[in-house]
Order: sequence, then C-alpha cells, then structure tokens
Amino acid sequence: MNMAMMRLRREDPRVVGSFRLHRRLGAGGMGVVYLGSDKKGQRVALKVIRPDLAEDQEFRSRFAREVSAARRIRGGCTARLVAADLEAERPWFATQYVPGPSLHDKVAEEGPLYAADTAAIGAALSEGLVAVHEAGVVHRDLKPSNILLSPKGPRIIDFGIAWATGASTLTHVGTAVGSPGFLAPEQVRGAAVTPATDVFSLGATLAYASTGDSPFGHGSSEVMLYRVVHEEPHLHGVPDALAPLVRACLAKDPADRPSTLQLSLRLKEIAAREAQGLGEVRPPGPRAPVSDRASVRLADTSPDQQRTTQRRAAPGTPPPRGTAPSRGGAPSRGGVASRPGTRPNPAGRGTGNRPAPRSGAGRPAPRTTGTKLRPANPRLLRQRLTVFVVVTLLVALGIAVAQGCSGPARGLGGDGGEQRTGVRQASVPGDGQGRVA
Repeated sequence: MNMAMMRLRREDPRVVGSFRLHRRLGAGGMGVVYLGSDKKGQRVALKVIRPDLAEDQEFRSRFAREVSAARRIRGGCTARLVAADLEAERPWFATQYVPGPSLHDKVAEEGPLYAADTAAIGAALSEGLVAVHEAGVVHRDLKPSNILLSPKGPRIIDFGIAWATGASTLTHVGTAVGSPGFLAPEQVRGAAVTPATDVFSLGATLAYASTGDSPFGHGSSEVMLYRVVHEEPHLHGVPDALAPLVRACLAKDPADRPSTLQLSLRLKEIAAREAQGLGEVRPPGPRAPVSDRASVRLADTSPDQQRTTQRRAAPGTPPPRGTAPSRGGAPSRGGVASRPGTRPNPAGRGTGNRPAPRSGAGRPAPRTTGTKLRPANPRLLRQRLTVFVVVTLLVALGIAVAQGCSGPARGLGGDGGEQRTGVRQASVPGDGQGRVA
C-alpha cells in the first residue's frame, strides 16, 4: 500500500463517524486509507471498505478479522486501534496515524540499508511479532510496504488478511492470499499458518532491506510462488553478519526457522555489534576532509582538549608530540593527544597506544617511526652528554685529590712520583693532565 499523501477525490467522503478526512494515504485491495482527525486534533489513519465490496460477505468478514486482530494486539510495534464501525454501510476503522515512509519506499528511494540499521529494524519487528502471536494472530502478509518507519521505530500495519493461528491461507481452492516473494511455502501449499509463517516473511523483508530486491527475484505470480516452494533464496548482497540468520528464517520447513523471540534477541546482538564497527561495515563513501574528521573527534574531548586539538589540526601544523603519525595522513589510533604538561594514562587504558615514558626533564622519550629509532631532541642529548663528561672529570679529579692527600700516610714514598702516576691512572682517558694543584 502506497502511503504517500494525495488530495481527496470528488467521490471521497469528507466525514466518517466523528472524524474529518483531510488526505488520501493510499488504497489497497480492501479499501481506501485516509488521513483524518478527531475533534481534539488527534490524527488517525482511517480505512474505509470499497463500495463494490461493502456488500460482499467475504470481504466484510476479512475486514472484521482485521479489526478483531488490531483490538487483541498489545504492543508498541503496531498501530493502536482508535475506533471502528463494522455495521456501517461502508465499514471502517481508525488506527493511530504513523508518520514516516514505508520500508519499501525508503529502500526504493535511498537504496539498501546498512547492516546495523537492518538488524535494528528486524529486532523491533520481531519483538512486535511476539505480541502479535501472543494475541493468537498471524499477520500472513508481512512485507516492506506494510512496515512504516516512524520516528519512534518501525510499525506493522494492514492486518487485512490476518488470521487465527492454525487457519488455512486459502480463500478459494488453489488461491493463496498474500504477496508473492514474501509468502511462506506453507501459504502457497494451502497448509495451516503458524507464527513461523510470519518469520519467513520477515526474513524475506530483511533480505529486501539489505539488497533492495526480493530474495526470489521477479516474475509472474506463478513463477514467484514456484521459487518460494522449490528454490533456494538468493542472498547475494546480504551482509555476512545477517546472512546466516536470514537464511534460517527462509527455511522451507517451518520447524527449522527460529522463533520470533530468538530472532529478536539475535538481531539485537547483531545490531549492537554492527553499530560499534559501523565504519567497517558500511560501503566505502567519499573520504571526509581532515578538518571534518577532526571536528568529529572533538565531540569526545573536553573543551580544553578541543581548543588544543583544533590548533594542532590546522593545515600545515605538525602532529602532536608523543603520537606516531599514521599512514595516509589520518590521526593515529588512540584518540586525541593529551595537552603538554599533562600526565598520560598510566596503564594505557582506553587508548590504542602505550603511554609515552617521560624523562626526568619532563619531556617525551625518543619516539619511533615506521623504520628506526631517532631522538626526539638532539640538543637535549648533547646537554646530557656534556653533563656526563663534566661529572666524570669531577669524580676523577676528586679521586686523584684524595689519593694525593693520603699518599705519605700510607708510605707510598715522598717524591710525589707515585702520586702523579696514581692521578694519571685514575683520570679518564683523553684527559692528558693528571695534575693536582
């Protein structure tokens, strides 16, 4: 059912029951759906049975089943029933209006969904089907056009052919009710429907959301129904994270399909996992400029760190000290560098890099590049070498003075020759003096 708004036609009613009609939302096999509102301004989707079918007892019965099913279902994944009149000349009922496009229209206009989005929608629909089945109802026509994507989550609509669990799908001999490509094999054969029937349709719907096509291709109704019963679904293009679960939903034998509860739990896990690694799952898109990527990272930092990072992310600015440059000019993994003078994470927790060791002078230790070790500051190393040489000379001179003063007491001789010899032996190589004042 196409839920795009259209102007009312001349033959359309302006008032139904206590509701004023404003627009057409679409037309289905049973009737027309209007956008209406009550005296308080509450918007509703009001469905009126077609005039030529109003006198058909079979269609009146189906319409009554839709209303009965909507009344029994308690859950946030279906449109809540507001009012109904099954005895009117043209029976009607009104449900809460659900803003948003259908899943079919969204995929047709914007292309296949990402794995995380598909899994999240599937998890919500599975949870909604749990409530539907607990009410003893099987939808029997779950498909992308019967799923509306509202701001509060997906909603299942159009229970026009819903039936009690265990009922047959045949209205006439050899005629299956539903949409080819999304019907379960047991519906095509005319066998009893069960909650597993909706699981099959949900699997086909998730495949459509991931690929933009039915898993059984295109063709006439007869060809499509034959494929559903005898051929395996084509799942090329379904993300690897979803493909095994979708294939299980599309099992020919209802007993081999997961339950709606199992499906809901599994899809929630997949949605959470795929959302964390969304950048790896999504198809490659245009590379964002460095300034854009930097602004995204700023959202996770403190105001001081944001100002520091913005200065460092300016064009022509070298990367922060203490972080290794990554390939392709992108920032290294591990987040935004800390501000100068702040202590790094002592255990490296929460980042992808080890904390940089710090010297006694308070500066970062030598950093590594992709090929070799190089000093972070050659001037600092020269200063340290000078200090080391001076300290060594002072120690050597101190030892020489000590030995020179204690020489006569130890009986080493009074000519001073052994004192000078001792000084030369104690001095560092290259001193060349060995004299003590």
